[in-house]
Amino acid sequence: MAAKRNAPEPLQDPRILRAISHPVRNRILDELGAGGPQRAADMAKVLGVPANQASFHLRQLAKYGLVVEAPEEARDGRDRVWRAVHEAGFNINTADIAQAPGGKAAVTVFRRQWTAGAHDAVDRAEFAERQKDAMVMVSDTAIRLTKTDAEAFAAELTQLVDDWRVRGRDDAAKGARTYQLLQILQPAREVQA
Repeated sequence: MAAKRNAPEPLQDPRILRAISHPVRNRILDELGAGGPQRAADMAKVLGVPANQASFHLRQLAKYGLVVEAPEEARDGRDRVWRAVHEAGFNINTADIAQAPGGKAAVTVFRRQWTAGAHDAVDRAEFAERQKDAMVMVSDTAIRLTKTDAEAFAAELTQLVDDWRVRGRDDAAKGARTYQLLQILQPAREVQA
């Protein structure tokens, strides 16, 4: 049985929000969270970007405390391996960040990028179903919950996802690929008469 995951502290700095709004940096964080520590060259190969670009974005993420070097994973003193500080993800309270100086603009950029990413995920779902080496599931389910039940349900989902994230690191050598899971748990939309 997996250990219970403690929720990380919410990110408060608008500059961090801007840093993670960049699509390449966001994918780097995804890959480090899913696959564990990696070198810039390995990250570049996975993302299909030049190694110097991956290295630049890793240094930017380090500047804001989102990634750190993992010397214990290095082959020698010149080898630079990076790991995510928040391997299981982090919390973002955009309402709080919007109150900080520069926060409204950072939240606007973040929401625009997040929304574009969500639209892209939906658009890619149709194409991915036709790939023989990929599995795609799209679900839109309504369930009745009290607020307390919803909090418990969200905690259970978070723990389940974290357990599979850790398990997936062991499967990387078996040809596992990174999958995106997009979750939104919220009250159903009210119908306007």
